[in-house]
Amino acid sequence: MALGAGLGLKPQHYEDAYAVVGDGTWFEVHPENYLVDGGPRLTWLEAIRARHPLSLHGVSLSLAADRDPDVVHLQRLKALIERVEPALVSEHLAWSAWGDHYHPDLLPFPRTQDALVRVAANISRSQDTLGRRIAIENPTHYLTIEGHDWSEGDFLREIVRRTGCGLLVDVNNVFVSAHNLSIDPVAYLNAIPSDAVMEIHLAGHSVDTNGALLIDSHDAAIADGVWRLYQCLIDRIGPCPTLIERDGKVPAFDVLLHERQRAQSLLDHGVSMEAMA
Repeated sequence: MALGAGLGLKPQHYEDAYAVVGDGTWFEVHPENYLVDGGPRLTWLEAIRARHPLSLHGVSLSLAADRDPDVVHLQRLKALIERVEPALVSEHLAWSAWGDHYHPDLLPFPRTQDALVRVAANISRSQDTLGRRIAIENPTHYLTIEGHDWSEGDFLREIVRRTGCGLLVDVNNVFVSAHNLSIDPVAYLNAIPSDAVMEIHLAGHSVDTNGALLIDSHDAAIADGVWRLYQCLIDRIGPCPTLIERDGKVPAFDVLLHERQRAQSLLDHGVSMEAMA
């Protein structure tokens, strides 16, 4: 079944998600919350999976780190994949562990030749262990990092070429980064290889205290500028599975369903336009 628009699944919405019937909604979770052998969360996830497609969006493989992905973590992730058979699996182009130190964040890095080799190797190891293709999410940027050998678009394109992975395009990340670094968000999207895009994310952001920096906070409604960028993207690449993310100040389920329906309407319009072409 082709995926349309979906929602990030939060524990407070398990019953609401389970009750959704017949509208094509799918749900995405962070697998780190479900890497267990049993318990109520996993029971709920399996119950919802019996009714709806799932996607697993990882936050801890640390693909840009200086070492291989953790073997134990990968094996647990593989077991969860075999258990719930997700439609999509994704991770971030970032690092959170370096040497013996762990940082609870998704951190950027200079896009050097060495980084390209390291990231590509870690993605390939992950895909080999998991036995499937994964999608890699573009990062959010807050300041200019020196020492890049590659533009981000070329870096992503080369990773795809070397590993066969796909891409997850987070449109809010593009919008926030474009504002913070004073770059053209449409040009950024146009540099992404369209045939590699497996999933799109839409989320809200916030403004820091002095009003100069946008923060990828996932705690607000999707901004109009993000919706416009999303329209530009699907106009170019066609309909693609699209997720509504909300991780803070999570509203009632019906509010998220409304945003999900807006995304689905844009996807449906894209399908109609393609059919007329």
